[in-house]
Order: sequence, then C-alpha cells, then structure tokens
Amino acid sequence: MKDKLIIFDTTLRDGEQSPGASMTKDEKLRIAKALEKMRVDIIEAGFPIASQGDFEAVKAVAEMVTESTVCGLARALDKDIDRAAEALKPAKSSRIHTFLATSPIHMREKLRMEPDQVVEHAVRAVKRARNYTDNVEFSPEDAGRSEFDFLCRVIEATIDAGATTINIPDTVGYNLPQYFGDLIGKLIENIPNSDKAVFSVHCHNDLGLAVGNSLAAVLNGARQVECTINGLGERAGNAALEEVVMTVRTRRDIFSCDTDLDTTQIMHCSRLVSTITGFPVQPNKAIVGANAFAHESGIHQDGVLKSRETYEIMRAEDVGWNANRMVLGKHSGRNAFRTRLEELGITFDKEEDLNAAFSSFKDLADKKHEIFDDDLQALVSDTIQEGANDWIKLISLKASIETGEIPKAEITLSIDGVEKRANAEGGGPVDATFKAIESLINSGCNLQLYSVNNITTGTDSQGEVTVRIDREGRIVNGLGADTDIVTASAKAYINALNKVFSESERAHPQV
Repeated sequence: MKDKLIIFDTTLRDGEQSPGASMTKDEKLRIAKALEKMRVDIIEAGFPIASQGDFEAVKAVAEMVTESTVCGLARALDKDIDRAAEALKPAKSSRIHTFLATSPIHMREKLRMEPDQVVEHAVRAVKRARNYTDNVEFSPEDAGRSEFDFLCRVIEATIDAGATTINIPDTVGYNLPQYFGDLIGKLIENIPNSDKAVFSVHCHNDLGLAVGNSLAAVLNGARQVECTINGLGERAGNAALEEVVMTVRTRRDIFSCDTDLDTTQIMHCSRLVSTITGFPVQPNKAIVGANAFAHESGIHQDGVLKSRETYEIMRAEDVGWNANRMVLGKHSGRNAFRTRLEELGITFDKEEDLNAAFSSFKDLADKKHEIFDDDLQALVSDTIQEGANDWIKLISLKASIETGEIPKAEITLSIDGVEKRANAEGGGPVDATFKAIESLINSGCNLQLYSVNNITTGTDSQGEVTVRIDREGRIVNGLGADTDIVTASAKAYINALNKVFSESERAHPQV
C-alpha cells in the first residue's frame, strides 16, 4: 500500500508573486475551480492580510471550494492569523499557514530578533492559529540556510504547540537535491515528535533544482510538496506541480507514494493559468510544453511508430493532451456554448457577461471555422478582461503595411467615455499601433515584454499577445487574443493600461 503524497498548490499565492501576475478575484476563482476538479489536496488561496482584494479573494475561494482544503498564509503575527481565520471562515475544510524566518541572516538582518525570540513567536503563532482550526502549518522560512540544531528546536516546539504540518522551504533556491534530501531525512530522524506532523517542502527554482530538491525530499520522507502550475512564482519560480506529480506517477519503481490527482486535467490547468497570468509556457517545457510529446528525429519517429514506449515514458492522454477537441462552430447555439464552458469549469454570475462572451464567440466563429477548447479559454479571458468599467476601450483599428513604405496605424479609443482618434507611424504595424495609443494616453509606461503565441494550430489560429509594462515601479501584464495579431496586440496593451491605472487592481502581496 503506497503512502499518499499530498499536493499543496500555491499558484494563487506564491505563483501570483511573479511580477505582473497578480490576479483578480474572478480569475482566482476560475483557477481554484480547475484545481479542485484536478483533485488538488490543498489550495493556498492567498495572503489575506496583504490587501482587501486578497482577503476577499481568499474568502470567495473558501465559499466556493468544497472538495479541497483551502489555505491562507499568515506571518507569525496575531493580526495576520486573525485575518486569515476570518477569510477562511466559510470553508468546509481550512488550513492556516504561518511562517517565521529561522536562518541566521534573516533573523539578524530582517527580523532583528534573537533565536529565543523566534522560537517564542513561532510557538505563539501556532497556538493562536489552533484557536481557529486544528489544521495548522508552520514554515521556518529560509530553512535551507538555517542551522540544523536550531531548526530542530523550532520544529519540535511548533509541533508541541499544535502544528500538524511542518514545511521546510528552500526559500532562495540555494540547496542541492542530495543535501536537501538528507536534511529532510535527518530532521525526521532527530526531532523526537516528528511522527506527529506531516513534513512538507516548498522549493524555489533559482538554480533550476526546485523539482529535483522536492523529489529528493519525498524520497527521504516528506509527504507534502508545495508547488505551482507551470512552475509559476517569483524570481525563477517554484517547483512545477505537473513535473512533481508525473515523476512520482511514472517512477513507481522508485517512489513509495502517489498522489490522488486526476492528471488528465493537467493540460487544462496549465493553459488556464498561462492565459490568465499572461505567462506563456515554453515549447520544450516538460509535460505541458508544445514539444513535450513531439518527435522530429527519424530514429525516434520510427521507434514510436513501432512501439510508443521506445521513446515515450508516459502517455500524452494521461496529462490531458487529447482533451483539446473541436467542440463548437458558427452554427452552435447559446445553450451549447454555455454547456461546453461549464464542462471547462467556466461559469458566469451575470447574464450580461455570458451574452458578451457568446457575442465574441460568434464573431470568432465567422473568422475561424473550427473552435477548440483553448480558443474558448482565451475568448472568455479576453471578454472578462474587457470590463464594462474599463477606462480605455478599443473602438476600431486600421493598420497598413506595404513593402518600401512606412507602416501606419489609425486607432479610435473610448477614453473615460469620450471617443478619440489618433494616427501614428512606426517600425511595424504593432509599433505604429502602440505609438498611436500612447499619443492619446501618454501613460509614462515602459514596455518590458512583448510576446506572441498561437493558441491552436493552423493559419487561422488566434494569436495570443502578452505585454508587460512598468509604470513607476508597478509591473502589470496585459493579454489580448484575436485572429489578427495587430488587433490582439492593441487589446493586450490596452488591457495592461487599464490595469496599471485601475484603483481596484490588487497590489503585489509583499508590498
């Protein structure tokens, strides 16, 4: 009988700490639904004390999710823990995750606390959290650089105080698999009450070792892994959920544990997170990249045709690759449209939002004969992002390019309800379009990133454009999709501008 490996997904919390990846409440709910459908054990929904927006998002997830445990993060402070408990109150199953740094550099430079004070604060935090729930997780932040004896002392004390999960974070991605695995094994062996808690790991990818470190920890007794969809996260990201899960599932000869995840939902979750955050998945990304199951070498192709197992160690279908089937066309009705969206985990609270999405679907069906699930995901995200209260709206766009001539763009925008028109020239049609927009907005933003990806195959595929802009230190991503790349680019840039000027857009959790 294999042990269960608990999957703790922190896409909604640590994942959104990627610059520009902050999510709205509705976006968090869409991802939470997908995670629940995939049977993730624990969903870390956010950091309730960070902002009112984050508090409301965690509360909304707690109200909606019934099959997974909903978790809120809190520093080892009374106000943080109380706020997390309040946000989690509606949850059928809840967890409070509290943390305090334990490495010498963090205690000295950040906390300005002595070791005895750190132990006292950690114990106090766990006890306070236990007043609200019997499911409490404690993380000694920067455990990977903490002194072993002190780490043992803090963990033993917090388990005695009531912590049921002890998470060992490699906060700065400093560790190596062999040494990190040994650390987990020694902690479990040396801490007298280690059998009273589940040991967990939370690894960052600064050296590209987050998954390796996580799996080494599992081999040495960890039974929870904290991870994110697509490895999303601040700096170089976190351990990728799909890689951890499929490694354990594929190498059953090595791992004495397994997860309860429905792995056929992996591709759907990956695509959804990519679309919402504007972080495209690289083609050669393991499991979910476009090339993950592609073979170009003649030797490889020959082997796969004779027997798939010659070069494929898992089936593409097992992670959901064949789920992207054509479902709708231009003659499909509103009810069929709604039904398929519900099957994808997408629902609308307001009828007018559904009407707007259906109208966009009909427009797309006139341009594109075959409509795939990925098209629907992008279409809904695009429609939701074009909010009724947006300050800037795209009315019309005309771009022209001719060999030997300077590209031009003519754009009409609604700015705070007033239509304005501008013309501009540029190095290409996208450059001209952005310059035309800026001539009307004068945003003062710097364009940091511009990326184009096709959503499905074929020349009639929608193009998905991601832009990242920076204004006075605030970084946001904008996303736009259309069968015309220039139009998609304009949508993405306008989406980013609306975010950067929106008072309701949530702040970065660590600000």
